Amino acid sequence: MYTAILLSAAALPAILILVYVYLKDRTEREPGDLLLKLVLGGFLATVFAVLFELLGEKLFSYIPFSSENQTNFWKFMIVVALTEEFFKYLLMRLLTWENPNFNCSYDGVVYAVFTSLGFAILENVFYIIEGGFSTALVRAVTAIPGHASFGVFMGVFYAFAKKQQNKGNEGISSLFRFLAVAMPTLVHGIYDYSTTLQSIWGFIGFIIVLFIVSSIMIRTMSRHDKMIDDAAIPEIEVQVNEDGIPVVKVPDDGPTSSVGRVIIESARRDPTNKHTNYRTK
Repeated sequence: MYTAILLSAAALPAILILVYVYLKDRTEREPGDLLLKLVLGGFLATVFAVLFELLGEKLFSYIPFSSENQTNFWKFMIVVALTEEFFKYLLMRLLTWENPNFNCSYDGVVYAVFTSLGFAILENVFYIIEGGFSTALVRAVTAIPGHASFGVFMGVFYAFAKKQQNKGNEGISSLFRFLAVAMPTLVHGIYDYSTTLQSIWGFIGFIIVLFIVSSIMIRTMSRHDKMIDDAAIPEIEVQVNEDGIPVVKVPDDGPTSSVGRVIIESARRDPTNKHTNYRTK
């Protein structure tokens, strides 16, 4: 019974965040089987990361750093943060980069957060088995939303990379793919390093800012969600009928994708909405 409670405590905070991020997908929600694969991919990334972190710590023991602070900083930045964010990114990319469901900008956030929280759930299980319920409570408000925040940074740049690739800008796409690993690594490393500082308020202040910024990024990406491939955006015509009311006219062949149909319905509900995701003739 106690084990079941611990496992629930390990997973529940992550599940709540996953539901929140999933419901923010306003254009076309991702299929459940893909989301499950991403969570399992996060589990696998945890295993790879643990193995490489053990190797990295062994190698770092041979480097003569000038101080304990310097040792901690580079260990957290390279051995921990870079290793974990790289394997999250690698598993996410293998599962989604060529997936036809990756067609909207917010999808990048969904994919990265689901992979990151899959990672966090398994990591949390390891920590809670060792530390007990009190560890679960602390990590529920620190490490779990922390991994989700790292995933948001990764997902935003991942979506930018996909959009640039679709435009044929491979160089810019490569830059954004690099940033999809580098930015969450930087934030993750600072997060981990701040836990070693003598002042707890520095850590608390950092995570508050991190969580606020991540929440704003989620809402912004959700609110301005657009199809990544402009060619897939349906072309419609807004006309004014004899009563002076704007109406939407759709070509006879119409959109065949579910995203296209959602956009058409949105335009029909409010043809004057400038934020509606469609092209006009």
